[in-house]
Amino acid sequence: MKSILLAIGGLFIGAFVNMGIIQLGTYLIKAPGAYDLSTEEGLAQAMPLMGFEHFVFPFLAHALGTVVGAYFVTKMKVDKPLLKSMAIGFAFLAGGVMMVLSLPQTPLAFSLVDLLLAYLPMAYLGYRLAHIGTTQLGPVEK
Repeated sequence: MKSILLAIGGLFIGAFVNMGIIQLGTYLIKAPGAYDLSTEEGLAQAMPLMGFEHFVFPFLAHALGTVVGAYFVTKMKVDKPLLKSMAIGFAFLAGGVMMVLSLPQTPLAFSLVDLLLAYLPMAYLGYRLAHIGTTQLGPVEK
């Protein structure tokens, strides 16, 4: 039960990091035109006007939220940490797929990079980063 609760905690912590980075991005990089990017309609209308800079923070939010969530569950010494870390990656990947499906105007290049690099590889990276400093060589799963 403790392991499941910690995995849920990892999801919440990762989501909190994700939302914080998204908020920072909207503060630093203004929306094109007068569109409100906090609504799905405004986001859909602004999408054709967005440049590369508008997609940096969403990618960072997705990637770093996943890394932090996976790192957390591994550091908390849950049972089967690799499995829990990858479960966090799959949960965030499901959210990414939902985002792509709900916003078909999203550029294909961003969607592919985001879905292929921001979730499962980052979950594994978070898992591995949690083991930095250990003397264990090779696979870290017990």
